[in-house]
Amino acid sequence: MKKLYKLMFYSTMITSTIISISALSWFTAWVGLEINLLSIMPLMKQLKNTFSSESTIKYFIIQAMASSLLLFSIIIFTNSKEYSIELTMSISMLMNSALLLKMGAAPFHFWFPEVISGLNWEMAYILMTWQKIAPMILLSYSTYMPSFLAMIIILSSLISGIQGINQTCIRKILAYSSINHVSWMISALLNSTTIWLYYFLIYSIINTNIIIILSKYNIFFTSQLSKLFSFNKKLKFLFMLNFLSLGGLPPFLGFFPKWLVINFMVKNNLYSIAIILIIFTLLLLYMYIRVTFSSFSINSEESLIKNFNKISFIHFMTNLISLMGLIICTIFTNML
Repeated sequence: MKKLYKLMFYSTMITSTIISISALSWFTAWVGLEINLLSIMPLMKQLKNTFSSESTIKYFIIQAMASSLLLFSIIIFTNSKEYSIELTMSISMLMNSALLLKMGAAPFHFWFPEVISGLNWEMAYILMTWQKIAPMILLSYSTYMPSFLAMIIILSSLISGIQGINQTCIRKILAYSSINHVSWMISALLNSTTIWLYYFLIYSIINTNIIIILSKYNIFFTSQLSKLFSFNKKLKFLFMLNFLSLGGLPPFLGFFPKWLVINFMVKNNLYSIAIILIIFTLLLLYMYIRVTFSSFSINSEESLIKNFNKISFIHFMTNLISLMGLIICTIFTNML
């Protein structure tokens, strides 16, 4: 019966997202977002503990605030009799703020790491990936204020790098990582929806590889990594590879979407935002390298090469795809 309920709520969550992104009116999109919220709440409350309950309540309050703000802006927009640039800009800012609050972009990010830190890995993954689809697509319909979105891009990359640099909770590290990737995704949306789709798919794939390992062994803090990896070198290698790929370090696969975003921003003469994004992302990349190399070096007397031939075919293919990121970048960039 429990699996049947989960299947029902997951189906409703997927359907509601499709309703939002395919809606022909803002009100229908808002209804889809509300159905999505109602379907994910029971899934978040699967674990019967205080942390899960607290995260669920926080998430509901924040999403309700964002939905109220979005509905308020939709009502003003539909009932406005006269057209003016000032009114359009104000409504656009209200809509964008509501959608940014829903996805957890800075400076509306304050709730996101706290909610993620109280959830299990399954729900944390959904919040970091699937729950961003509908707000992102709706945001692409309302890009009348590129200067406002440029400020959001800069703040998201800066705040995520500064606040995430000293974290020891892996769920919070991935939450701040998600905020940083949101800045890149919004940059992609300003240029091309296709580039955003590439970025989102690759980000989701890399996150899947990381969270499968963390969920399987119930790892929640960086101190647990060395205890696990000290007796499993091939798992250590796989985790390190995907974590560096998430940071966008070449020649891994995670570098591919960042390359595409930078390429399109340079073509559109957005040099300053591109440079700021690269500089602030280096802060987060330092955090990735610190986590991976600290866990990689502790209790690692045994050589990695001795265990490489024991890696399963699936693990080998995952590593191969990550390592081929630079080649894929070159091919796709020449095609675009």
